[in-house]
Amino acid sequence: MPQSIFRKIIFTTVLAVSCSTFSAHGQTPSVPTHADILRGEYGPYRANNDLLSYHLDVRVDPEKKYLSGKNSIRFKMLKDDTRIQLDLHSALNVDKILLGATPLKYERDSGAVFIDFPETLKAGGEYTIDFYYSGNPVEAARFGGITFKKDSSGHSWVNTACEDIGASVWWPNKDQWRDEVENMEISVSIPNDLVDVSNGKFIGKTDLGDGYTRWDWLVQYPINSYDVSLNIGNYQHFSDKLGDLSLDFYALPEDLEKAKTQFVQAKGMLEAYQHYFGEYPFIKDGYKLIEVPYSGMEHQSAVTYGNHFTNGYVGRDWTGVGISTRFDFIIIHESAHEWFGNSITAQDRSDMWIHEGWATYLECIYVEYMYGKEDGLKYTNAYKTKVQNRQPIITQRGINGTPPQDEYFKGALFINTLRSIVNDDDRWFKLIHDFYQHFKYQNIMTEDVVAYFNQQTGMNLTPVFDQYLRHTALPTLELKFNQDDGTYSYRWKADEPGFAMPIRVGKKDNWQTIQPTTEWKTMATQLSKDDFDVATDLYFVNVSKQ
Repeated sequence: MPQSIFRKIIFTTVLAVSCSTFSAHGQTPSVPTHADILRGEYGPYRANNDLLSYHLDVRVDPEKKYLSGKNSIRFKMLKDDTRIQLDLHSALNVDKILLGATPLKYERDSGAVFIDFPETLKAGGEYTIDFYYSGNPVEAARFGGITFKKDSSGHSWVNTACEDIGASVWWPNKDQWRDEVENMEISVSIPNDLVDVSNGKFIGKTDLGDGYTRWDWLVQYPINSYDVSLNIGNYQHFSDKLGDLSLDFYALPEDLEKAKTQFVQAKGMLEAYQHYFGEYPFIKDGYKLIEVPYSGMEHQSAVTYGNHFTNGYVGRDWTGVGISTRFDFIIIHESAHEWFGNSITAQDRSDMWIHEGWATYLECIYVEYMYGKEDGLKYTNAYKTKVQNRQPIITQRGINGTPPQDEYFKGALFINTLRSIVNDDDRWFKLIHDFYQHFKYQNIMTEDVVAYFNQQTGMNLTPVFDQYLRHTALPTLELKFNQDDGTYSYRWKADEPGFAMPIRVGKKDNWQTIQPTTEWKTMATQLSKDDFDVATDLYFVNVSKQ
């Protein structure tokens, strides 16, 4: 959640917004490489098994920038086979892979690791392999994937953020979005003077007697691989509660007092999102907010934060209308991904609008919850200036490609348009609450979203979804006025041949809802062309008047 927020947009500051935050990535589609297809395609050696659990046990040497350890991977076979596909970046070594005490043969191809078994694994059978690995991971992509830094006092500061490059940049796993483990143990051994903060519930720490301490964490819910996180540093901890939900906060000593002031916003954010969607989805694991040296990322139950303890985005008015400086953008956006991105996850990166469009829309209704509907609408419409309309939001599937930044802003404006189509706020908020509850802890595609909205509204919204998500251009409401007979004609100009969408027109204090299609219709009006308005704050559309 980001993104968990965002592809990189270059601003006057160099900082990029969250691992959910925005990049110019994806604006010009590139030809997928062999490695892209291996990572992105849910091929036969991925599809033949279902993940059950991981136990990642890794030792981190910050000075040497070196990792060593193993991942115990438990899975169930869905069909008889002798091979499965996992992933590990080519910069890291495969030391050995064991089934019990039996060494397994394997082949490496780019980042893929194809593992062969001496006997057929039977459908329905559950198996555990131990995947040992080591090496110096590369630092790459938006936030480095994994980075080895020093804080201002000279302590080691190691963090992961790998939504784009993939979790296999630092640990072996089934590195795709379609299949998630049901639960996970994370054990991180680090020098005694450091703290590790990872996902899930803190179980305890053990002094290993060699200058290292092992920190153990338990994730009690499904988790996608890029959400798995290391945050190793000279962290100071403080905590709070929201009802039965544990709130744990981690900051460097020099930032502790600023964090205690800024992080109080987490409570109001959680209250707002629980109001709309129900209980925080990972209540047994708790909610954590952790200082990091990059802008932020939606790691599940361990949201990372680098917004300099200021409101807005790095102190700036993110949407430019005087509202975003009232709150900390990174806390609000990245935490929204706990509901959309972490609890509900897209099956493929091409459908990432399910993470980013919804998380951006959650910002908008957070504003509405805190400051009222008028400000919520003002904040929402301010995102229009960030929309580029250069390529469709949904990109090619199965290639590990990054969608355009429009998945955030156009995605949120499209969802707000859906709200206006429903045209009943009580019904709308029940709809999105029930939508979330229906799909929580699941991996879904856009088709699942469309089918649910069609079923629950009784409308055929498929052409509307397709126009906004699968085409570049916005629908244009074409209006032709005949002043002589006091009528106007109207239709939609759209790429979808069956496009039809109600829209409010006339005057704001007395809107009239019309039902345009792609065929011309005519109605009477007492308004002149100049006085005739369209509710473009409620619907993200273009308007052409003649």
